[in-house]
Amino acid sequence: MGGEMVSEPTEAQVRPGVEGDLDALTEIYNHYVRETAITFDTVPLTPRERLPWLLSHPEDGPHRLMVATRSDPDTGAERILGYATSGPHRPKPAYATSVETSVYVAHDAGRRGIGTLLYDALFQALSGEDLHRAYAGITQPNEASVRLHTRFGFRYLGTFGEVGRKFGRYWDVAWYAKEL
Repeated sequence: MGGEMVSEPTEAQVRPGVEGDLDALTEIYNHYVRETAITFDTVPLTPRERLPWLLSHPEDGPHRLMVATRSDPDTGAERILGYATSGPHRPKPAYATSVETSVYVAHDAGRRGIGTLLYDALFQALSGEDLHRAYAGITQPNEASVRLHTRFGFRYLGTFGEVGRKFGRYWDVAWYAKEL
C-alpha cells in the first residue's frame, strides 16, 4: 500500500492500537475485503469478529498493531488513517522469531506517506524484540506495496502462483523478507 510520498503534509501521529479503534480498523480492512484482492478474506467482518485479531496485538512483544491518526483541526476528532501489524508467521514454536507484517491505509488516505510512517513506527517498536525476520506476502499486482516494502529493506523471495481465488480469478502472491 503506502504509495509514493507527495508534498501534502499528513500531520499524522502513530500510536499503538487500542480496543476503541476496532470499528475504524474494521471499516478500513473491509474496504480491501470488498474492493480488492489485497486480502484473501472474501466476506466483510464485523468488529466483534475482528476483536480476537486486535487483542492478539499487545502494546509490547513481537506482535504489534500501530495506528496512524490525524486530528480534525476544527473539531479535534481523531481519524484513523491506517494501520500496520506484525503477527505470527506460522503457528509452530520454531517460527517464533519470524513475523509477518502488513499495512492497510484508508482508501482515501493513500499516497500521503502513511504507509511509510506506519512501517517506520512498527520496525522501531520491533527493534528490541527477539526477532530474526519479517515476511510480507503481496498479492500481485500491487506496485505501491512492492515499492514500500523494498524501501524498508525487504527482498523478493519468490511468488506463489495462482494461490488464491477471489472475484472469479486466481491471484499470485509475491513473498518478501527483511532481516530484523
